[in-house]
Amino acid sequence: MRKLMLLAVVMLFMVGLHAQNQTGPILTWEKGSHDFGEVVQGNKVEHTYKFTNTGNEPLIITNVIPSCGCTLPKSWSRDPIMPGGSGELVIAFDSAGKTLGKLERATSVVSNASNEGANQIKFSALIIEKKPAN
Repeated sequence: MRKLMLLAVVMLFMVGLHAQNQTGPILTWEKGSHDFGEVVQGNKVEHTYKFTNTGNEPLIITNVIPSCGCTLPKSWSRDPIMPGGSGELVIAFDSAGKTLGKLERATSVVSNASNEGANQIKFSALIIEKKPAN
């Protein structure tokens, strides 16, 4: 019984050590995707993605890489975001020349975040035809 109790204590200690190794900056998006809804072909739209560093070390975003030339990262927090701090990343989308219909795009976020899934934000739009003025 003593060996079993000792084994349980050692396992709990090991689990605690593993949990402590899961530290660092954690990038938590308020909402990691956005739907622009209907966008008239040729129009430009933008969205601000908000995030918080829910980790215990400073978060640093070093680069933002769009998946195509129609997407432009306009601004993001370039200073370290301290634990508990928040920031914003603004993405602009130019629908000029895009095919009518549903469109989805992703943008890669390069940072020192220790959590998986925080390295990408997405948006979608329904590109509709521009109506001629009467």
